[in-house]
Amino acid sequence: MKLRNGLLILLLMFGQIAAVMAEDPVKLFKIVTQKDEVIIGLTAAELSGLGSGPVLDNLARRLATDGQMTVWQYAAHKDPSGTLQEAPLRRIAVFKTDTLRIEPYASPLPVVAPEK
Repeated sequence: MKLRNGLLILLLMFGQIAAVMAEDPVKLFKIVTQKDEVIIGLTAAELSGLGSGPVLDNLARRLATDGQMTVWQYAAHKDPSGTLQEAPLRRIAVFKTDTLRIEPYASPLPVVAPEK
């Protein structure tokens, strides 16, 4: 019985480690303006630079404080094998005066991190 419980605990620990490692390398957000909507992505390094606390709050606070941010715009794109993925399109500037709302965006597609 102890062996079975030990194995179960090990499996749960490996599952948690795998879940952490499987996190998306980029968090996506939808910026809503009066004219349109745009999907943006921030890497873990960019998010950590925004400060501690809830990610969405930090992003909104940074945009309100600085007045503008330069971020990656994301769009659906086919990779060389033809598989659809959410990939960086171009760097864009987002201005607080144009932004009505920021919300988390969950893509059904795999998300690709920008190249360095």
